[in-house]
Amino acid sequence: MQFWPLRTIEPEHRLNIGQAAALLGRVGENHRRQLAGDLLQLIGAGIPLAQCTVFAYAPRRNPQVFTFADRAREVSLLKISSHYAERFYSQDGNQHAMACSRSGERIVVQRQRVDDIDHDEYRRVCYEQPKIAERLALLTGCEKGRWLSVNFYRGREHGCFSTRELDFMEASAPLLIQIVRMHYLAYLQANELPLLLAERLSGLYPELTLRDRELLRLLLTGVDNDDIAVSLGVRPSSAATYIKRLYRKLGTGGLRELIGLATQGQWR
Repeated sequence: MQFWPLRTIEPEHRLNIGQAAALLGRVGENHRRQLAGDLLQLIGAGIPLAQCTVFAYAPRRNPQVFTFADRAREVSLLKISSHYAERFYSQDGNQHAMACSRSGERIVVQRQRVDDIDHDEYRRVCYEQPKIAERLALLTGCEKGRWLSVNFYRGREHGCFSTRELDFMEASAPLLIQIVRMHYLAYLQANELPLLLAERLSGLYPELTLRDRELLRLLLTGVDNDDIAVSLGVRPSSAATYIKRLYRKLGTGGLRELIGLATQGQWR
């Protein structure tokens, strides 16, 4: 596995400025589902790509699946993202790159080929089954110890990234990261109050798991079941099951009671 601070490179080809400007213009809109697909389209004009995912990392939490998109792989990326966020993220080379990078490094590049992965199940589920040859990740630090990883996956049919393609990705990285950061920060700002309420409830119910806490925040934000499933990287039916379990843990009968519990002056 390799990682390095972003280099300054003059590319042979440039991004479509019109498409990039359109993505910046959508900041503040509920654009999470489409964002990864738009990034694939933006980069894919110059480089063949199979998948794109954006994960948000916060201290003491499982990664959040912020957005994802793929191009007709045989295995569902929703399922893969769920397995990654719940089971495999600690095996990811991104973790080592983030831990070793200085806080002042705005963008770090991490390259991970399928053969770099020692963990058999992680390699099989996230790379071999969807026929991924390698991944290039763009990592950037945010406030309060958070990190974002913008991941571009190369299909086996296209082989590994060439030097020219890596140069293109690095030259495009500052604009790509700025687009993703702005969308993510707008999302955080819109969800700041639900996050604070979720953190207060989590402190009073220490038995809640990391997934319970993320689910609690999503419910207090008011997003629907499909969006919750996307954020958790699971199927809608699984999200509905997790919601019922959380209500039982908190002793509430539904969303209205949960909101009342989160906003009342005295808790148990």
